[in-house]
Amino acid sequence: MSKKIVIVDYQLSNLFSVKQAFYFLGYNALISSSPEDLKNADFAILPGVGAFADAMKNLNDLGLVDGIKDFINAGKPFMGVCLGQQLILSRSEEFENTKGLELVKGVVKKFPFQKIGNRNFKVPQIQWNKIIQPVKGQWTNTPLKSCNANDYAYFVHSYFTELEDEKLILATTNYGNLNYCSSIFHSNIFTTQFHPEKSGMLGIEIYKNWLNQ
Repeated sequence: MSKKIVIVDYQLSNLFSVKQAFYFLGYNALISSSPEDLKNADFAILPGVGAFADAMKNLNDLGLVDGIKDFINAGKPFMGVCLGQQLILSRSEEFENTKGLELVKGVVKKFPFQKIGNRNFKVPQIQWNKIIQPVKGQWTNTPLKSCNANDYAYFVHSYFTELEDEKLILATTNYGNLNYCSSIFHSNIFTTQFHPEKSGMLGIEIYKNWLNQ
């Protein structure tokens, strides 16, 4: 049975690399802004880079906010990537307080200025960085099951997610002295702050695990 995968397009980012990752796995994922396509999908992924407020405006204007919530309430697998992880939270402090999708309680905050010794930690963070397993064995039976603690993934972001319920944190990452959430796993919702499609075979395996869960 073929799997219908929809990459949610809210007209804010280049989604080609995400589509190519699924193509590598043998799937022709559909890039779509249509709530109807989302409704008929088996899997949905919300990628993205850019401003939180702009993203929420576009999702609302396109009728995708209710579409995403209906999809998740139907129990289907949903994945958020980078900005997609941030959008599922309650609100963001980016520029102004902006309400998010409110699927997970928490807030999106900007990286603080950090200088440790002679090193300034630049914002945005643009680099390969480690993903850390908070609890040993926690990645078993999750999309990160093929990863090893301290594997490297690719990050590009200025803001990070702070959750009310830390038990939903699947992975953390250190940037300077800040240890922040870099993956969330909650029921049928899975997200990564890093970009699996830009993280080599590690990221390909994460997408594969997500599709086969």
